[in-house]
Amino acid sequence: MEVILSSPRGFCAGVVRSIEVVDICLQKFGPPVYVKHQIVHNPHVVADLERKGAITVENVDEVPEGALVVFSAHGSPPEDFALAKERGLRVIDAVCPLVTRVHNEAKKYHREGKKVLLVGHRGHQEVRGTMGQVEMTLIADDSDAQLPDWDADESVAVLTQTTLSITDTARAIDTIKDRFYNAVVRNDVCYATTNRQEAVTYMAGLVELVLVIGAENSSNCNRLREVAEAQGVPSYLINGPEEINPNWIKDKKKVGITSGASTPEVLVESVIEALAPEKVIMLEGVEEDVEFTLPKELR
Repeated sequence: MEVILSSPRGFCAGVVRSIEVVDICLQKFGPPVYVKHQIVHNPHVVADLERKGAITVENVDEVPEGALVVFSAHGSPPEDFALAKERGLRVIDAVCPLVTRVHNEAKKYHREGKKVLLVGHRGHQEVRGTMGQVEMTLIADDSDAQLPDWDADESVAVLTQTTLSITDTARAIDTIKDRFYNAVVRNDVCYATTNRQEAVTYMAGLVELVLVIGAENSSNCNRLREVAEAQGVPSYLINGPEEINPNWIKDKKKVGITSGASTPEVLVESVIEALAPEKVIMLEGVEEDVEFTLPKELR
């Protein structure tokens, strides 16, 4: 068996920054450091930080009054900040700067009097944070998207979740533009999501099976699996070697591997070790040199 490794894969700049934020807080202020929502969507990363003294909670009111809390990379609605202030919490916001950009766009277009549409997954943490910024309408990124019954000439601004399928997002945007001809469109799918999906599209043409390493609740990991499947290649999302079904790899000569933007490389290495391939081939891909500065409180 040969393993073909997609590139780029794994951590993006926003994930690196958010993990670093929690690590620095633990070193600088000492445990416990509370984290609202999983800092990134990967249980391996979360467990590693919790071993160091981080405590993950889902709601601000679970954090003891006066404690330090880090808000996750996915972004948080204003009411979370308001509640934190009421409880006397020290907040350090580890939101990805590219998500913050979407929040700022929403506020800008809302001030201009446009009706804001957000293309995204209902219930996803990033969507919850973005929807809380201003009044807006969620449009599901699938073929059954239901558009508001507004006049065709309505002044509309279209934003997107950063971790969507490139293809599905383009389809949803086309549907919106067909309905509202004055729509201003900001495709906010981030560089890391785009690069990983394009790399998987290429890799899928070279292999008989694709394994995407990452967590089940990771949006960008799920999109990678879907992108590979769309190329007609069986694809499975696993978070480690223990989830490999031997029937998947039976008689396979070429297996492709990639990982989502919140997946540590150690999990990719453990899957390769479990497969014990005769050869590992690393594909060339886009070089990513994006870096984000830390929150001002930690600089």
